[in-house]
Amino acid sequence: MEYEFLKSLEVIFIASAAVILLLYKLKIPSLIGFIIAGVIIGPYGVGLIRDVHFIQILAEIGVILLLFTIGIEFSMAKLFKIKKAVIGGGGIQVLSTILLSAIITYFAIGNLNKSIFFGFLYALSSTAIVLKLLTERGEIDSPHGHTMVGILIFQDLCIVPLMLLIPVLSGNGINLIDVAVKMGKAIAIIAVVLLSARWIVPSLLHEVVRTKSRELFLTTIILLCLGIALLTSRFGLSLALGAFLAGLIISESEYAHQAISDILPFKDSFMGLFFVSIGMLMNTSFVFENIMRISEVVILILILKIITGAISGLFIGNSLRISIYSGLGLAQIGEFSFVLAVAGKGSGLISEEFYQIFLSASVVTMILTPVMIKISPVVSEWITTRPVMKKISKRRKSESDVITRKKHDHVIIIGFGLNGRNLATVLKEAEIPYVVLEMNSDTVREMKKKGEQIFYGDGTSQEILLKLGIERARLLVIAISDPVSTRRIVSIARQLNKQLYIIVRTRYLVEVEDLKSLGADEVIPEEFETSIEIFSRVLHQYNFPRNVIFEMIEKIRSNNYTALRNVDVPKRHLFDKYEWLPEIEIDGYRIPDNSILNDKSIKELQIRKKTGVTIIAVKRGKDVHVNPSPDFVLKKGDFILFTGDRKNMNNALNYFRGEID
Repeated sequence: MEYEFLKSLEVIFIASAAVILLLYKLKIPSLIGFIIAGVIIGPYGVGLIRDVHFIQILAEIGVILLLFTIGIEFSMAKLFKIKKAVIGGGGIQVLSTILLSAIITYFAIGNLNKSIFFGFLYALSSTAIVLKLLTERGEIDSPHGHTMVGILIFQDLCIVPLMLLIPVLSGNGINLIDVAVKMGKAIAIIAVVLLSARWIVPSLLHEVVRTKSRELFLTTIILLCLGIALLTSRFGLSLALGAFLAGLIISESEYAHQAISDILPFKDSFMGLFFVSIGMLMNTSFVFENIMRISEVVILILILKIITGAISGLFIGNSLRISIYSGLGLAQIGEFSFVLAVAGKGSGLISEEFYQIFLSASVVTMILTPVMIKISPVVSEWITTRPVMKKISKRRKSESDVITRKKHDHVIIIGFGLNGRNLATVLKEAEIPYVVLEMNSDTVREMKKKGEQIFYGDGTSQEILLKLGIERARLLVIAISDPVSTRRIVSIARQLNKQLYIIVRTRYLVEVEDLKSLGADEVIPEEFETSIEIFSRVLHQYNFPRNVIFEMIEKIRSNNYTALRNVDVPKRHLFDKYEWLPEIEIDGYRIPDNSILNDKSIKELQIRKKTGVTIIAVKRGKDVHVNPSPDFVLKKGDFILFTGDRKNMNNALNYFRGEID
């Protein structure tokens, strides 16, 4: 048995590696590669693996670890921020999907109970697949990311009532007291888990960390992850939801980042098995024999879920584009629908034949998900630019019409996250006129009460940008976590105002050139700005001249950050001579070609009198002049070492640069 199990694992990894390598060359996501590998080697493919039981167990662990890490990165604060998406968006999506699918199915089969059950099957989406793709694309914090995450959380919460209602639909009846008890237990366990995030878990982890045992820390993290997942499953909720809640608990402690780094290798390994196991479910011979019927079900599922996903997005105040984007991302069938289907088959709500059709169609929708999410920006943009859709999405006239009409030479800030808020604070202090556009209606409502010049809207809309006075604005600052929307906004803004200065914040360096080609004047990639801050602090600790550090930073930024790969950094041994003076404040300055210090003596410059610092050494070429006399003449290229208190040293740097007399 052990040999067969190891053999199955080896077959899976070999097949997965081969298929993923092939698809990589075709630029197809690895997720699809895992599913296709499962189809090929599974019991309905070439049959290299026939008993999938052990593989499914490992796959379940993969889902648990995925949701656990996402929960850690998400945090309780973010969860409360998207409560409208969870309750409002999720509620509307589930109810509207059940209602519409029940109506459509009833006209086809004429049985109300079975029609409602079909709605149960269609209502759920794949938490594992969607969250993995959003994480890989860096879109968890985008408006459509928040909407999709919120709806998925609500769907997982619906698993208990959906399972409890199956006996009712099958005609066996149900005890209302039993339903109330089970629902009460589910709510209670969620409350207990969340409350423990504040009082129990942080104290436990603190005691564990005090032992300085990494093994104990990792064991405790896995214990919390699997333990809470099993606990929620015991009370009728999904393992995935329990793992997500466990991650939220860890996120409230200071040990969240260490937990992610320890769990990550396990998560990636097991997640591949999950997608392989999904592929193994597909009966290829049945698919070919019933290709038309399965295609009809796939099309029905996609259309139905895109519509209900878009409706739920509109209900919680999203723009039409973001709503359609969310609907496209949630257009697949979820893993737990398979469990519902098995229960429904056992209760006589669906036949064996339809079970196979539904299973095959579900796997197809999962395979299509990476493609659907990839094309979502283009499709949603195309749909919303149709004349009929423009009329549907047109909202009541905004108050921004009156206010922004008076503005000119102002700054438009798109996105009111941390960067947008900080910029608005500075502009307010400097009395520079500005206006903010934000997609989160709760944020808009809250900040309006505080007197902020903020309006709700989608920056990709030309009409909204015109209302904000973009033709009269001096600057546009884009600080949102949506790369597709960012590119669209830059393109539209440049067409509307050729003289507009556009500054864009982006997450990754690879987007810099693309955004500049679209019309951005400055693109600030977060990953490189962070690296600049890090290397400047490191070099400062090694006592490099501050102007040398500034020159490096300017060189990197002026060359679109490409210079970071080949910066000419002076060797550390220039300053080895004074490392035995750790308690004394020492700084350095390299004299550039056009410096006011060139060819002037220390006495002539009156450095000590004007700045309060003392020059303790000058390095010229290989020669070091310690404690130079007042008559020592400085030359370009010299390295000056000077000492004094921090205020005087800052004055000296400004004096050397010619900024003060």
